[in-house]
Amino acid sequence: MTDHSELTASFAELYGSAPEGIWAAPGRVNLIGEYTDFNDGFVMPLALPHTARAAVARRTDGELRLHSTDVPGGVVRLRVDELAPRQGHGWAAYPAGVVWALREAGHPVTGADIQLTSTVPTGAGLSSSAALEVVTALALNDLFELGLSASELAVLGQRAENAFVGVPCGIMDQMASACCTEGHALYLDTRDLTQRQVPFDLAAHGLRLLVVDTQVKHALGDGAYAERRAGCEAGAAALGLRTLRDLPHERLDAALDTLAEGGADESVVRYVRHVVSDNARVEQVIALLDAGDVRAAGPVLDAGHASLRDDLRVSCAELDLVVSAAGKAGALGARMTGGGFGGSAIVLVDEAQADTVSRSVLEAFAAAGFATPRIFPAVPSAGARRLA
Repeated sequence: MTDHSELTASFAELYGSAPEGIWAAPGRVNLIGEYTDFNDGFVMPLALPHTARAAVARRTDGELRLHSTDVPGGVVRLRVDELAPRQGHGWAAYPAGVVWALREAGHPVTGADIQLTSTVPTGAGLSSSAALEVVTALALNDLFELGLSASELAVLGQRAENAFVGVPCGIMDQMASACCTEGHALYLDTRDLTQRQVPFDLAAHGLRLLVVDTQVKHALGDGAYAERRAGCEAGAAALGLRTLRDLPHERLDAALDTLAEGGADESVVRYVRHVVSDNARVEQVIALLDAGDVRAAGPVLDAGHASLRDDLRVSCAELDLVVSAAGKAGALGARMTGGGFGGSAIVLVDEAQADTVSRSVLEAFAAAGFATPRIFPAVPSAGARRLA
């Protein structure tokens, strides 16, 4: 569905009247800075052209009606005053969680009819859930005239996912969906949510950033993500720090020695090493982009992947194969992006090499007997917005 009229028509058919508007919020890829956001660290996402779109109309009777064109099944009907965390609802928990979070924060949301459709691949580590949360929050913010900023909407989306759905994600995905701008990467300090839009014009440098969706579905609710978050928090506590953000990179080796001597679990030592070094990698990439040397970011992506694979251990055979096959075919750098255990990788390539590198990855997957990956360019796109 690319045409607003189609979404408007399907809304009217479903609910018996026209929507009051249509909104969109994008998925994202993260250029660098993984598992740093819940450690108060730095991240650098960019929005994709792929979006979740919502046709929405207000209700005043306390009923919330939700439907998705992408999921089999009828309309999900809920009462706004009966919404409570951890009650299931499947995909509908994401938009319902936003209504719950808005009402918990004292905003007078009295119900809504919502029809959703999305081109963000689900389970690919591209933040399809954050796109659903942010598009719902933006629509309700506009319709109920709540006056919330993009950052405030992102925080409410994160609260919906943390408290209502039950996934302990950081703030990056929602901030990327809400705040990114076209042609830029978002340099975000997740502690105070200060942000800078960093020009990221790959074409001007003769480069392309490819997304390789391995088709291996990941589910962050399965405990592995929460286990790593707990390990990072244990490491910070053992070092007497509020969060790992407070450990400068130059003090990392000494801190790792302290942890080992104190009997910290070996996994905690690895997690700390990853987070502190990935924060440093974000700052490295920022400096390179500011200097106009985008190509030199390639090796930093490679180093980031090695850390995610070896220290955080969130990669998988398919993600590792993207990185190795792309590197052998002449890519400038590559790494998994997102939560891992499947999902997607990004590959920085010279534009002239893009087809060769893509073909090499496809051939490597075929030779390994893996499912055919989906490959497309990451075009830095606009954040959440009203369409009609």
